[in-house]
Amino acid sequence: MLSLALLAFPIALFFTLWLRRLVRRSGVRYAEDAPQRVHAGETPRVGGIGIACGWALALAALPLLQKAGMAGNLQWERLHLPQWLLVLAPAFVGAVAEDMTQRLRVSFRLVLTLASGVLAVVVLGATVPRLGFAWLDALWQAWPLAGMALAVLAITGLPHAFNIIDGYNGLAGSMALVVSLALAHVAMQVGDRELAAVAITLAAATAGFLVWNWPLGLVFAGDAGAYLWGLMIAIISVLLVQRHDLVSPWFPVLLLIYPVWETLFSIYRKLRRGDSPGMADALHLHHLICRRLIRSVLSDDEAKAMLSRNNRTAPYLMGFVVLTVGPALLFWRYSWVLAAFCALFAVSYVAAYVRLVHFKVPRIFQPTRF
Repeated sequence: MLSLALLAFPIALFFTLWLRRLVRRSGVRYAEDAPQRVHAGETPRVGGIGIACGWALALAALPLLQKAGMAGNLQWERLHLPQWLLVLAPAFVGAVAEDMTQRLRVSFRLVLTLASGVLAVVVLGATVPRLGFAWLDALWQAWPLAGMALAVLAITGLPHAFNIIDGYNGLAGSMALVVSLALAHVAMQVGDRELAAVAITLAAATAGFLVWNWPLGLVFAGDAGAYLWGLMIAIISVLLVQRHDLVSPWFPVLLLIYPVWETLFSIYRKLRRGDSPGMADALHLHHLICRRLIRSVLSDDEAKAMLSRNNRTAPYLMGFVVLTVGPALLFWRYSWVLAAFCALFAVSYVAAYVRLVHFKVPRIFQPTRF
């Protein structure tokens, strides 16, 4: 399994840099007046393709690695790589088209992720068989279509959640890396080596991309990267819960509560203002942290100042994420504990958001003064 990671990392590293050089002068320019724009200059949005190349080519090379005695006892057939590629294709191809042209409407991209969600249910058999509470599970299991519908909803929605937090160098990539490793760890705990291999290979490919993305922001993941992360992590999560009764369905919920709650809260505040939930803005938590906290930059150059603020934002949010990943890994069997931590995160998020809006920085976020 380690051999897959060691192969995925350099492949993603190489392809991301090569694609960056290829499209740097021919790519479509990102609108200067886009409200969510937090960078200066033109940066290629091809990181997602590099990640996909690293992940897919490493898994495709498994038979060769096995012949060389470098892949342990993984079973190639149980990886289901062709099925994975079929499921990912609609949303990923559409996301690549958006990165290259910036002409695909949000509603059309939502339809494409929905198609991938339906394919995951049909091709991979993904479903959510239980909710983690005995008093609900008996009723839930009497309606198998409900489990399929919830799986489609999760797989359709998570790519857009990752796209929302993909605003600052290293933020979405670090989130995907940490979550993939956490999923791989629990998959290994329950003996699912093939699913763990899929997750670890995704983590390694993501690490290869992050070399170029953080801290200098030489390339962005784009919609393709966000959709790839969201789709794969959602499907791995659903399959892990589906295959192993020991794993609580609230385990992946707590792992992913930051992008999920960011999305739900964003929908709420936009609807409250009378705006469309699909309208881009710069009022997400990471935007507020950048504007309210990352202010002291020792540079007179506007581009360098923006880059410095950009790079300093992700560590603040990743510190927030660690507070959810840690409990998820400790209590991955216990639904009540995991659900309680989810509720705690939601309350903490809203409290931090409200204080930042009113220029009252929570103590945990205040920069250390020497």
